[in-house]
Amino acid sequence: MRRFLVRFFAVVGFLFLLMVAGVVGAFFWLAPGAPSLGAADILVLDLNHGYGEAPTSTALTSLLSEEEPSLRDLLDGIERAGGDPRIKGIVAHLGAQEYGSGQTQEIREAILAFRAHGKFAIAHAETFGEAGPGTRSYYLATAFDQILLQPFGLVGLTGFRAEVPFAKDLLDKLGIEAKFEHRSEYKTAMNSLTERGMTPAHREETDSIVTSIFGQTVRDIAAARQMGEAEVRRLVDGGPYLYRDAQRLKLVDGIGYWADALQAAQSRAANAKTVPLRRYLDAAGRPNAKGPTVALIHAVGIIQRGSSGGSPLSGSTFVGSDTLVRALRKASEDKNIRAILLRIDSPGGSATASETIWNEVAHVRNSGKPIVVSMGDVAGSGGYYIAAGATKIVAQPGTLTGSIGVVAGKIMTGGLWEKLGVRWEASEAGGNASMYSSIQDYTPQGKQRFEASLDEIYEGFKSRVAMGRKLSPEKVEEIAKGRVWTGEEAKARGLVDELGGYAMALRLIKEAMGVPVEQEVSLKAYPPPKDAREVLLSRLLGRDEEETSVTSPAASQALAPLRPLLQRIELLTAPPGVLIMQPPGLRPEP
Repeated sequence: MRRFLVRFFAVVGFLFLLMVAGVVGAFFWLAPGAPSLGAADILVLDLNHGYGEAPTSTALTSLLSEEEPSLRDLLDGIERAGGDPRIKGIVAHLGAQEYGSGQTQEIREAILAFRAHGKFAIAHAETFGEAGPGTRSYYLATAFDQILLQPFGLVGLTGFRAEVPFAKDLLDKLGIEAKFEHRSEYKTAMNSLTERGMTPAHREETDSIVTSIFGQTVRDIAAARQMGEAEVRRLVDGGPYLYRDAQRLKLVDGIGYWADALQAAQSRAANAKTVPLRRYLDAAGRPNAKGPTVALIHAVGIIQRGSSGGSPLSGSTFVGSDTLVRALRKASEDKNIRAILLRIDSPGGSATASETIWNEVAHVRNSGKPIVVSMGDVAGSGGYYIAAGATKIVAQPGTLTGSIGVVAGKIMTGGLWEKLGVRWEASEAGGNASMYSSIQDYTPQGKQRFEASLDEIYEGFKSRVAMGRKLSPEKVEEIAKGRVWTGEEAKARGLVDELGGYAMALRLIKEAMGVPVEQEVSLKAYPPPKDAREVLLSRLLGRDEEETSVTSPAASQALAPLRPLLQRIELLTAPPGVLIMQPPGLRPEP
């Protein structure tokens, strides 16, 4: 009887697999082919939502819902359209989404490169900030040659402000003490919990970042709108502006609705039809699709040991050292891969995981295969640690990077438990068994060992930077101390090789490979994503290598206001370890 049941269920399982395979096969057989393009089209871009650095959905989830395009999709579409004679221009809807400085500058570069082909680009906004900031979204719009604003819309050109909360007084009232040490004075990641306000170093660092990003924004707006920088600063000081004043001051070119923007685009390209980004990519294909193969590997999120993944609640993504090292190693050993482009958008994380990744990056470089880092909005602390061993490093002027330092400690909750009437007792064996206790403070011996470990990790971090960047220990110490720099500041100090985005990174890769700059290369995500059939079979057979969390767009939007708090809770409740994190609160609010 038992043998019969085993055979029965085996047959049922096999038939089920055949059925699933049939359904998947039918899906692909019946799926429509690539859409066609007309002789004259206008590319339509929706810049009113964020574009993740890497695709967030899998092949399996894309069967059930439309995949959200990534930043790479957006840039590919704009680049491909620039050289496509069928595409006459771009019309984009924007104003509602505030991108980080790095992404803003990356998209601006792509639009300006598109226009360099002699094509038009029209931006339309209902408002640049509605009862809120809009400096960065307006900054993005100035890459277009024509800006239209809806009636009663606002140009929230008000500058930048970085706000940092300090909760030490609240923690004192609750009986909670944050016991953190840092290396060195600019490493302010936990100052929100340990200080009542900005220290002089914290103030100097923050002011410098805000001033640098503001200067970049003013300079670029002035060039785009053909104004003097002094005039742009004066306009910022007088903002925000309602639609009529914005037009009078030449901040926008016209007043109209989205339909007016479409009509304006079609009047500049007679008989042209509109085509959205996703459909255009499906029909035209991507650029950088032939020639020597370059592997594109993403490192997006907080760095941790183990596997990459994400949190559905906080929206955090995690760079798992095991996952990233495996991708780097496979790409390094793949004879078809000529070089690696490592895209980093990370505020840091675990020192141990960062060292593991750094070692693999250095191994790739030493093997003779070029590995170039392209930085997104943030590549600070651990994000810079893993970049330090690369052949070359590229950052946007507004990228936040550096933060060469360490911070570690624990949250002491003994006072809180006492207020709640909870009494703890412990039994221990070992002189430093209480080192990671949240109830008992460090012993003198434990404090000494703790401080020594921070010193050693800090020295190790600096030594990795000195080796990778070919800088003296004295120079590294001068620019380290945990200080965050903008990309513009980092380049001036030797932490970054060039300013720019993907295009500049590919240029450096071609130089390293000895390939002419004008020659095309094939840029491919690595490891190659599985198709839907592979994902279904992996799930059915229990062979998934990675576990990822996927949050629906509606849930993601609903949780957005709580994300900063949830992300902070995630960090504080993580297993004890030494963190090399960029200080929060340094990304200026537009």
